Amino acid sequence: MRGVSAMCLAQLHGKVTGQLIACRVLQICRRHPDRWPLFHPPRCKYVTQHITLNQRVKPKPETVESSVQEETIVQEVKATSTTFPLPTPESYKNATTQGPPADHKLPPSANEERGWREMKVEISTLPGVLARLSKIRLTALVVITASAGYAMAPVSFDPTCFLIASVGTGLASCAANSINQFFEVPFDSNMNRTKNRPLVRGQISPLMAVSFAAACAIAGISLLTFAVNPLTGALGAFNIFLYTCCYTPMKRLSIANTWVGAVVGALPPVMGWTAATGSLDAGALLLGGILYSWQFPHFNALSWNLREDYSRGGYRMMSVTHPLMCRQVALRHCLALIGLSTLAPALDVTTWTFPVISLPINFYISYLGYRFYKDADRSSSRKLFFCSLWHLPMLLLLMFTCKKSVVGKKEKDAILEPS
Repeated sequence: MRGVSAMCLAQLHGKVTGQLIACRVLQICRRHPDRWPLFHPPRCKYVTQHITLNQRVKPKPETVESSVQEETIVQEVKATSTTFPLPTPESYKNATTQGPPADHKLPPSANEERGWREMKVEISTLPGVLARLSKIRLTALVVITASAGYAMAPVSFDPTCFLIASVGTGLASCAANSINQFFEVPFDSNMNRTKNRPLVRGQISPLMAVSFAAACAIAGISLLTFAVNPLTGALGAFNIFLYTCCYTPMKRLSIANTWVGAVVGALPPVMGWTAATGSLDAGALLLGGILYSWQFPHFNALSWNLREDYSRGGYRMMSVTHPLMCRQVALRHCLALIGLSTLAPALDVTTWTFPVISLPINFYISYLGYRFYKDADRSSSRKLFFCSLWHLPMLLLLMFTCKKSVVGKKEKDAILEPS
């Protein structure tokens, strides 16, 4: 209102002064006609000596922007949350007896700011979460190798025993993998390969993961012990212990973890053999040796491309601390596969056809192992890793096709028995 009134007074003052100036100009022109061309109203300005016609500063009107800014500030102040009064000494005394007052409840967003959030597990997504917790693809490989050990045993095929042994071995593998992920949550969060695991992302609680692992371990070992035979159950329990209590902590202490992990991977075909025969024979040790040697080119080639991840997670792998040894060990065990395949007919597990027909694939993986040893690059390690993925199933399939018949073995045993 002050600005508007000032503008009105200025306009009235301008009109009055303009009329006075125009009258004086006419008087001057009448008295002095020779000065008429000098007075041009649009360009000239006359200031009289009267006190009432002094120069004044026109007040600046209030702009619209300032009012808008003030309104926005007022709105921001209104949007702020309510403040809580500071606690008094009396409130501290009453807090122990009466608990926190109802007026001092924190808003729902306070828990989110502190990092606390409620974990909800949907039933529809739980099977997928548990499958990733148990490393379902690795568990499937364990079951396949155990099935191969059962199929290679020199006994007649029993579907019921085979099914129970496969289920028990799979449950034991699920338990071991779940406990492994439970122990490695802080380290898996630093690696790109493992940062999306269920426990790292909080898709499942640690208590539920441990409960799932315990249920799988108890069920698996019970099936192997009471429904198959005690030897297979003991091997399953020993494998869980070896994987969770030896291999998992050794990954951050020594490169010897790779050799311990290879023993863990070599036990499933041995368990399959003992499930069928109930004893540890030379054929079971041969199958375990093949799986033991196969894991070195497979894992060393995989870890070579994950050196940055393992280093970030703090794991002591050969590819990180001893890169030359990593390539040498991979090549050495590629060549060992040729010798183990030749040993199979000598131990009366397969016919002599097996070393011949398995030589091309064993020679090819040995060649890739040599290229990995010489080149020491990502390309050669990737080729060796992908070759190992199809090499093992192909080798086991060839071994099964060259297996000696059970009938002939029984007849041979009957002849050797004394009458």
